Amino acid sequence: MTGGKPCVLFVCVHNAGRSQMAAGYLSHLAGDRIEVFSAGSQPADQLNPVAVEVMAEEGIDITTATPKVLTTDAV
Repeated sequence: MTGGKPCVLFVCVHNAGRSQMAAGYLSHLAGDRIEVFSAGSQPADQLNPVAVEVMAEEGIDITTATPKVLTTDAV
C-alpha cells in the first residue's frame, strides 16, 4: 500500500498496450480509491496508438500515460 491506499501494478513486456489499458480501466472504475501503476520489462518508446484509440472509444483517456520500465522499486 502507498499512502494508506491499496495499489495495483499491471505488467506486460512493452507497457504500451495491455497493461496501460488495464491501468486505465481500473483508474476509471476505482477513482482515487486505488493507486494504479503499470510497467514493462522492455518498455516501448510510446503507447500503442490502437490501445489509445480503443480506450477513447470507451471514454477513457490514456494519452498522458507513458511506457515505464519495471523496477524493484515499482514492485
